[in-house]
Amino acid sequence: MALRGAGFAALLRAIAAQQVSAASARAIWGRLEEAAGGRVTARAVLALGPEGLRAAGLSRPKAGYALGIAGELVSRRVSLRRIARLPDEEAVAALSALKGVGRWTAEVWLLFAAGRPDIWPAADLALCIALQRTLGLDARPTPAEAARLTEAWSPHRSAAAILHWHIYRTAPS
Repeated sequence: MALRGAGFAALLRAIAAQQVSAASARAIWGRLEEAAGGRVTARAVLALGPEGLRAAGLSRPKAGYALGIAGELVSRRVSLRRIARLPDEEAVAALSALKGVGRWTAEVWLLFAAGRPDIWPAADLALCIALQRTLGLDARPTPAEAARLTEAWSPHRSAAAILHWHIYRTAPS
């Protein structure tokens, strides 16, 4: 299920999507691709520098994260290929060690970039809302409750997450 390739571009795309709407994330990503000459690589991001990244729509902190991670990759202190081969929780820990990458970003990268079959980003607000709808819950589940409620779907939680994002986007409120 590797939808984006387990590289830097997919990780930066997940960072760009943190705490913004899907439409905003798409717009920022489009501007980043354009600024990078059509291909967002660690070297291209370093060449853009903080001003170029800010002009593309990244916040100051996100621009800093992008530059820091790009530097780690170019210097080969970090290898996303190596991280992609780690077991799920070890990969989450390795990614979360990068400044600007938390559990949600790591899980989204593992799901969409590394093609992991059993990832449920429990802290994702849209997933919690969709889970409330599909299970007929009185209240939106907390991330801990969402993780517990989806355990029964293992080892196919990634497919369930994709389905629930679709439910969130298409179901009436």
